[in-house]
Amino acid sequence: MQLSKDLVAASATPIVLGVLSRGEDYGYSLLRRIARASDGQLEWSEGMLYPLLHRLEEQSLVASHWGASPEGRRRKYYAITDAGSRELAGHVSQWRLVIATLDALLPPGGSPAATSSGLRG
Repeated sequence: MQLSKDLVAASATPIVLGVLSRGEDYGYSLLRRIARASDGQLEWSEGMLYPLLHRLEEQSLVASHWGASPEGRRRKYYAITDAGSRELAGHVSQWRLVIATLDALLPPGGSPAATSSGLRG
């Protein structure tokens, strides 16, 4: 399933902060973990991830440092900050409210098409 650009944009920050809440990681590994967690449904590009990481770093929601990979190459590792953890908690609360609202408004079974036979009066 292809997510709309608006939904990708709205969910990108909490997804990245959520991954980093489990421990520091580097860019390519973040992309793999997101793809794996979504069963391959979210396949982000490096061109989407790195600007987001830089923005989160500018906002002091993540911190980074250079380290070596097992192969000896340099990698930039990212970690969530205390401010990032607070930001993530706010996002999680907001997403849970949206999900609960959708659950309350959708017909049983969750398919809006099942009852969309026109306007109700």
